[in-house]
Amino acid sequence: MGAHNANVTVLVVADEPLLRMALADTLDDAGFKVLEATNADDAIVILDRDRAIQLVFTDIAMSGSMDGLKLAAAI
Repeated sequence: MGAHNANVTVLVVADEPLLRMALADTLDDAGFKVLEATNADDAIVILDRDRAIQLVFTDIAMSGSMDGLKLAAAI
């Protein structure tokens, strides 16, 4: 299951560790390559560094200089 997802990189952005880990594990089990960020600021750094990211799954209410909606607008 999920072999067709092996070439898709997903960035999971959430400041709640258990939520982030659960989402990352679920996506990994589905065959996606998963990267994690604890907030939008870290996500921007990761997005700048890794242009292979094709999907961002973000929490809306997060700590840091921007929330998930502002992150989506910045992307």
